[in-house]
Amino acid sequence: MSSYFTDLAQQYIDGKWRPGTGSWDIIDFNPYDGEKLASITIATVDEVDEAYRAAARAQKEWAETNAYARRAIFERALRLVEEREQEIADVIIAELGGTRLKAAFELHLVKEFLRESVSLALRPEGKIIPSPVDGKENRLYRVPVGVVGVISPFNFPFLLSVKSVAPALAVGNAVVLKPHQNTPIAGGTLVAKLFEDAGLPAGLLNVVVTDIAEIGDAFIEHPIPRVISFTGSDKVGRHVATVCASHFKRSVLELGGNSAIVVLDDADVDYAVDAAVFSRYVHQGQVCMAANRVLVDRSLADEFTEKFVAKVRGLKAGDPRDPETVIGPVINSQQAESLTSVVEQALAEGATALLRGTTEGNLVQPSVLTDVPAGSALLQQEVFGPVVFLVPFDGEEEALRLVNDTPYGLSGAVHTGNVERGVAFAKQVDSGMFHVNDGTVHDEPIVPFGGEKNSGVGRLNGEATLESFTTTKWISVQHGRSRFPF
Repeated sequence: MSSYFTDLAQQYIDGKWRPGTGSWDIIDFNPYDGEKLASITIATVDEVDEAYRAAARAQKEWAETNAYARRAIFERALRLVEEREQEIADVIIAELGGTRLKAAFELHLVKEFLRESVSLALRPEGKIIPSPVDGKENRLYRVPVGVVGVISPFNFPFLLSVKSVAPALAVGNAVVLKPHQNTPIAGGTLVAKLFEDAGLPAGLLNVVVTDIAEIGDAFIEHPIPRVISFTGSDKVGRHVATVCASHFKRSVLELGGNSAIVVLDDADVDYAVDAAVFSRYVHQGQVCMAANRVLVDRSLADEFTEKFVAKVRGLKAGDPRDPETVIGPVINSQQAESLTSVVEQALAEGATALLRGTTEGNLVQPSVLTDVPAGSALLQQEVFGPVVFLVPFDGEEEALRLVNDTPYGLSGAVHTGNVERGVAFAKQVDSGMFHVNDGTVHDEPIVPFGGEKNSGVGRLNGEATLESFTTTKWISVQHGRSRFPF
């Protein structure tokens, strides 16, 4: 077992590693074999307060630090990830059941986002804006918001923590990070260790491992953070947004999805099958952008279905440490039970199981379902696991109606032999992102990432991140003398 699980099983507040003072422990388990990885005494409301106050103290000096000096921290952090890549991959595999392929994918993106943060440190720019008043100069400064609270999820915890933490720090903020209880190391203290070793001054990044059962809404209600960056379910996201709004805070919400991959009548079937299988089953389907629904033109449905089911049947499920494994465990038993219930509900409603996977512990084998009734709630919701719905359609107009018939609007994809036909289709989909002749799961460091409808508010990545973690300040200078009416 990695030493990270013993060395980093603590809180990290104001540059110090320390146990929490709560009355109970969060137990970190390997979801595949149930091995106990770590035990972390939770942080209390008092420690959340200490973390935010430490961040506020450290942030002022950090904001005044030369941007080139700030940039050097992220260059070192990138080198450390490269040097420790195998150790970090082992943590991802053990703590969240990620396969070796998934761990490599996550680490690749982490490195890309750290490279972007190196650049982002130098990007905030001001403006001089003309004034109708003689002698007046209007200066517009772009300044850090101050302190950012980050709440990260369990599915890509290292990436989705770094994705908010690194840019927020790069532009001059301090951060308090609360990782998901199921991934406190990969999503929390591992990030703290990385930046500590990269030379980030104490207090600028704090990690509190805790649970709402202990702290309630204290993490988001606290008066110090001005922005809360949350990645998780739409149900929790709605609550975060409500609390933030009542305290006049900005929230950046990256929430769930119910993406569809659409196969039009002129698509390359074999390529579309490959894209659809990856889009549904990458990391066991525990991806917000995953294709819950595969919509296929009826003229191609038989050929596509036969090839799709055959490919899914060949996916190896099992130990995520095995390089041949494609389907590892889901994160916990509640998730496994929920997925079993989804399949049982679909069958009770009249669906047909083209492939019905078994469940052993947290290992959920893939299921492929078709003939789900058009009015089923299952087609509306996010399914976070290796279960997919195949839905035939008649013509492009019906496909578009089906794609948009969901309260979510995160990602999706369309396959067609005519790229411009695909772009025209994509423009009519109510989503923040959509891809032509590709999969549904994509993230790039300079392209705005986010959703519409129940899939979130705001964007991250590149210039969008700059907007999220800074604010503008107008300072006017009167070089002459103003005339006042009294």
